[in-house]
Amino acid sequence: MTEKEAEKPTQGKHQERTGVVVSAKTPTTVLVQVERLFQHKHYHNTIRRTAAFMAHAELGARTGDRVRIVESRPLSKRKRWRVAEIVERSAESTLDAQG
Repeated sequence: MTEKEAEKPTQGKHQERTGVVVSAKTPTTVLVQVERLFQHKHYHNTIRRTAAFMAHAELGARTGDRVRIVESRPLSKRKRWRVAEIVERSAESTLDAQG
C-alpha cells in the first residue's frame, strides 16, 4: 500500500435491505417493500413494520421478485436506492418470461 492510499479516508459501507418488488410500472424504477421485525420494549411482542423504497432497477426486476437494494446517491426526488441483485424470481415473472 502506498502513502497516498493510506491517507485516503475509508468510506463507510452502504446500507442494504432485502424486500419484495410491489410495483414495477416504469422501466427503470421499482417500489420495494421491506419488512422488519422487532420486539416491543415493554410488552415483548414481536411487531412487524413495513417500509417502501423507490429503487433504480437496471436488472429488470418485476413485481413479486425478492431483491437486495443498496443505498446510493440521490437519483431523483424519491429514489435513493438501487437494486443490487435479484435474490429470487417470483413464480409469475418466470411464467411471463417463458411464454
